[in-house]
Amino acid sequence: MREKILAVIEKNSRIEIKELAVILGMDELAVANEIKKMEEEGIICGYHTLIDWEKTSIEKVTALIEVRVTPQRGQGFDSIAERIYNYPEVNAVYLISGGYDLLVSLEGKTLKEVSLFVSDKLSTLETVISTATHFVLKKYKDHGTVLAKKSVDERETITL
Repeated sequence: MREKILAVIEKNSRIEIKELAVILGMDELAVANEIKKMEEEGIICGYHTLIDWEKTSIEKVTALIEVRVTPQRGQGFDSIAERIYNYPEVNAVYLISGGYDLLVSLEGKTLKEVSLFVSDKLSTLETVISTATHFVLKKYKDHGTVLAKKSVDERETITL
């Protein structure tokens, strides 16, 4: 039951409990109670709105920063990851495989602002060995939603 609920609300967190119950063929109260339990258990961590900022007048720069660190004895990567995710600019921190240890996603108003964050805050942390910054130039798909939909030419074809 939980997996079915999660699959639906992951795609549409605004769905009404009544509609969700109908889709799943379940009792409305049972669905509401299960969602409340999953929130209390930390399975459901929050509800978010996906915004295509390119369609607004607000300037935002998104960057993905690969970070190589020295893990700390007894704590591994957890301690440094916590220090990084506590910065308000940081959207996400992931432990990854490969040549780097952490992947940090963050947003700023300008390329310079993001670059300064990396050089002044991130790179200066004592366990950080190196970083590689990648700026997101265009988002095609985010959180399972296609943002760059092809425009359809609705003009009629005329032949002579």
